[in-house]
Amino acid sequence: MNYEGIVYRPPSEAYSLIIQITIGCSHNKCTFCSMYKSKNFRIRNLEEIYADLYEAREIYGHVDRIFLADGDALILPVEKLKSILLKIKEVFPECKRVGSYAAPADILRKSYDNLVELKRLGLGILYMGIESGSDNILKQIQKGVTSREIIEAGKKVKSSGINLSVTFISGIGGKEKLKENARESAHVINEINPDYIGLLTLMVEPGTKMYNDIECGNFNVPNPEEIMLETRELIKNINVTNSIFRSNHASNYIALGGTLSKDRDKIIKLIDDALSGKYGYKPENLRRL
Repeated sequence: MNYEGIVYRPPSEAYSLIIQITIGCSHNKCTFCSMYKSKNFRIRNLEEIYADLYEAREIYGHVDRIFLADGDALILPVEKLKSILLKIKEVFPECKRVGSYAAPADILRKSYDNLVELKRLGLGILYMGIESGSDNILKQIQKGVTSREIIEAGKKVKSSGINLSVTFISGIGGKEKLKENARESAHVINEINPDYIGLLTLMVEPGTKMYNDIECGNFNVPNPEEIMLETRELIKNINVTNSIFRSNHASNYIALGGTLSKDRDKIIKLIDDALSGKYGYKPENLRRL
């Protein structure tokens, strides 16, 4: 397989065949993210992609799932995406689901009918990194999108029948915007009602703008207790139906999970137990991106 650089995928795609459709991220300006800084964005040509699919067919006897990398494969024109999905059906007829990261702007550039057609051809889930529902924080982290656009994109995916997994980052607004991050993120979640909600905890790597802001004293990273209080405020304000919630990423201080809003009280109790000292937090040296 011709992988270029480090390849990232969601935790739920751990056992998926990964095919790079793009190299890097077309936006690549988020202040907290270092994932694609070493790559120059480009869209791979179909011949390269097909060659990887044929090679993988020779290697793997059975493939249930395929994940289209890198950062935003959905940026491809619809006809090219359709060609790739059709080729996957040809080469891997046993494949049950194709997934991809999707930036809100990429979704908004696709029509509802486009998404329905991609769903028909096997695109089963999209992962949208929202980070925060606060317009102030979205601007601060240079996400390049507003909460209104995020909500519109999320609703479009949901209406098309494609499963939607969204991620948020605890502490992304710093100490000063804990409640704002929690409440505005809950509002976006309530408007979209996604199938899956993932909550990560802020970790900042050297070489990012946010890291430099921290070094200069322009950004204050919340401590574990403040992260838990923000998470509690988020969960308290979420009102959705049958959204699977997970906060068990390697970056999180404690593992949380359940179905919202059914398990809201159970999750809040776990947070309260942690805040009262019943459980310890994951040490900083064991946290990972």
